[in-house]
Amino acid sequence: MEITKWYLEQDSPGQIRPAREPATAAPIIRAEVPSPELSRYLYTAVGGDWHWTDRLPWTWPQWQDYLDQPGVETWIAYRHGTPAGYIELDGHEPGLVEIAYFGLLPQFTGQGLGGHLLTTGLRHAWSLPERHPGHPPVQRVVVDTCSLDGPAALVNYQARGMRLYRTETIPYHQAATPGPWPGAAKDL
Repeated sequence: MEITKWYLEQDSPGQIRPAREPATAAPIIRAEVPSPELSRYLYTAVGGDWHWTDRLPWTWPQWQDYLDQPGVETWIAYRHGTPAGYIELDGHEPGLVEIAYFGLLPQFTGQGLGGHLLTTGLRHAWSLPERHPGHPPVQRVVVDTCSLDGPAALVNYQARGMRLYRTETIPYHQAATPGPWPGAAKDL
């Protein structure tokens, strides 16, 4: 099996094309205390159906070491007090912020929340030095997505003003999604 991988970027905060606000309030709050348990929960709850597997073997100390890096931030969207999705920013490399992970829990898709969360996340990516004194100015925000991700992923990135700069086709060998917990796998 082969998948297509798309790489997108912005090189100015002026390139953000905001999504409209969702009809129902959806506060987006930064998780200011690095929490491996919370981050792993979000990773598996959002990515379990989309073949996110690279971090499944991480130990608690690996999660903590990653989250403790300056410039790594997790922003969580809530709907009526329930986590609905998240965006993880990785700004540990000077001048660059990568959207490491982004997505919604399944029951919150199709409600206009993804565009709102991505708009907010992009704004936070560009303003990262304001929250991390001594961090150099951001010159570029990047993300990659692939044909295994949610069907709205690429469209949402482009609609928010990110532009495609590279596409590649790569082999892929996993047949089933891992699901958000052991035994919850389902093929999409």
